[in-house]
Parts: sequence; structure tokens; C-alpha cells
Amino acid sequence: MTFAYRSACPVASALDIVGDKWTLVVLRTIFAGRHRYGDLLQMPEKIATNILADRLAHLQRHGLVTRHAYQTRPERFEYRLTEKGADLLPMLQALAEWGCRHIPDRWASPKWFTEATPETFYPAE
Repeated sequence: MTFAYRSACPVASALDIVGDKWTLVVLRTIFAGRHRYGDLLQMPEKIATNILADRLAHLQRHGLVTRHAYQTRPERFEYRLTEKGADLLPMLQALAEWGCRHIPDRWASPKWFTEATPETFYPAE
């Protein structure tokens, strides 16, 4: 599947994938170990169900997460990072560090987050 990017600039192209209001927050929540749709809805930012469904489908289309059924009746899914999705971790870590440094009264990132590497989240073979 090919996608229409606004330019050949790598920054603009990356933002075409993860630059909306919710995508990085959804990814952050998956990194934190919340993989099921209902768990993702519990994030503190209170994402609407239709927006969450749209962002998860968007992440799948771009190969950042995969969807796996964990229950068949009714069918329910969990979302796992791909290697490509896990490779976004340093960017999230840098954003978190910048936010803590430059925006007052932010909570500190947990140690597991600041010390993790993308490989920590690579899918098991």
C-alpha cells in the first residue's frame, strides 16, 4: 500500500504518519503495556471511541502496530507494536524529556520508559 505524503521531506513525511493530536498518545499508551481497546480507552487524556478506532486503524495501515484477536465471541483485539512502531521510542523519549524540561509541573517519566530501548518492545519471533 502506498501513501500520499505532502513532500519528500522526512520530517514532514513522519508527521504525516504521527503528527496528529492523538497518534503519539496512543503509541505511548501501547508502550506502557495497555494493548486492549478497553485499556486504551482508559488513558488519562480521554480519547473518544471513534477517534481511537481511527488512530488504531491508521497505525495498522502504516505498519506501526498489529492487531491480534484475543477473544472470539465476541471478537476482541489487542494491539502490539511492530519493530517499525517500537523504533519510535527514542522520539517519544525525547518529547517527554523536552516536556519535563520546558513545561512546568509535568510528571517525571517512569524509569522503565527513560531506560528502555526500541529492542525492548520488538515483537517476539
